[in-house]
This record gives sequence, structure tokens and C-alpha cells, in this order.
Amino acid sequence: MKNIIKINKLHKKYTSGTHALKGIDLEVKKGEFLILLGLSGSGKSTLLRCLNRLIEPTSGEIYFNEMDVVNANSNGLRKIRRQIGMVFQQFNLIKNISVLTNVFTGKLGYVSLAHSLTFKSHKNDLQLAEANLERVGLWEFKEKKVKNLSGGQQQRVAIARALMQNPQLILADEPVASLDPATADSVMRYLGELNKKDDITVICSLHFLSLARKYGTRVIALKDGKIVFDGTPTEIDEIKFKEIYGEDAEEVEIR
Repeated sequence: MKNIIKINKLHKKYTSGTHALKGIDLEVKKGEFLILLGLSGSGKSTLLRCLNRLIEPTSGEIYFNEMDVVNANSNGLRKIRRQIGMVFQQFNLIKNISVLTNVFTGKLGYVSLAHSLTFKSHKNDLQLAEANLERVGLWEFKEKKVKNLSGGQQQRVAIARALMQNPQLILADEPVASLDPATADSVMRYLGELNKKDDITVICSLHFLSLARKYGTRVIALKDGKIVFDGTPTEIDEIKFKEIYGEDAEEVEIR
């Protein structure tokens, strides 16, 4: 299976002095559902955001489909980002506009400013946006303002927005951290369907091992900016769990 991501000796040092990533080496194959586990501050979000250069690495190499991410110029980075959807913990939606308009914004990397102001008049854009909302069960909410939706519904809007890019990779940065257990599972289910049915590679940071076991095909655990585990979710037993999270940690189940 072809690698979609290849990382060599990746470091990130913040100006505060925090050394968030310490020589990460990682390959991700196309079609994987890779879960990043670890305590807050372990480097999960930093690693995810380095992959599309929302955070600038300090040193090292990142390749996406053999394209050099770290050294890409603005045009090259734009082409890379078009193929990478991003789903954030706090949704990053525009709350005072409609669900449909928020979904349209997923196409901004592909079109001119003039085109972006007239999305609804473009039949193909409208059909794609409505189809993506239907995929996440929100077609009937398309004209509602985002601020009137629940947290789980907003996260599903964010997934539909990412789908507008026709992405090869989705990066999900703790997408269920602010949701209740039942809603968290439903959001993960939509990501799982995209992975299986559309062959979209997913890299998702989580805190809950039960969700990692249910949806992930592979788990990477980070601790103090280093990879301390790389394997299948079922390989993480109680001993491994405490190595990742500490001796006092107790696993919380989400069903």
C-alpha cells in the first residue's frame, strides 16, 4: 500500500522553549484510520497541524503524496492543502450564517473570490454541498444558522465542509473532545464511513481508547513529543495504557 504521509526526524520547538515534537519518524499508508493518543501536551495537535503547515515545523521532513510540505512555496502549499480536509475541536464555523454557506467555504481553496460570492448560483457547487450535507444527515438543516445547531450537528457541518475539497486526507484534531459520549460516537461513525466507503485516509487525535478501538485501524501514542507506541488498537492492554497515560490513569469507556 502506498504511503500518503512520510515524516522524517520532525522537530517543533516553540518560542516559549517547549520542545513539542522530538524527532518524529512516521509513515501513514493510504486508507488508514490512524488514531493519535496521548495526554494533553504530548504533541498530538502539534503533529497534526504540522502536516499541513498550520504550524511551521522547526526541522525535519514531511511528504504528502511525495510532495515536500516543509519546503513548499505558497502555490505549492495551496495545492497540498486542497487535498487535506481539517476538522477542529471547536468546529471553526461561521456561526451567524447558514449551514449551506459554511459548507460552501470548503471550496474556497479552489475558486476565485468572485466565484466564492456566488456559490448558490453555481449548480455543481450547490448539488455537491447538498449531497455532502445529506451524507452527514443534515440536508434539512441547510438554511438554518449554525449557531442554532447542537455541538454534534456543528461538527457534522464541519465534516461536510471538509468533503467539499474532495480530500485524500482528513486531519481531525480532537473532533469529539467537547461532545457528550453518544454524540461523540455518532461523529466518529461519520468519519469511519468516509474512511471505509470513500477510501479517505483519516488521522484523528483522541483521548478515548474505546473510540480508538472501535474506529481506528492503527494507533500512534505520543508522550513528551515522542512516539511511545505504534500498533493496532487491540494491542493496547492495561499495561500499555498506563505507560501512555500514567500509573493513576483509568480508562473511560464510550459505547
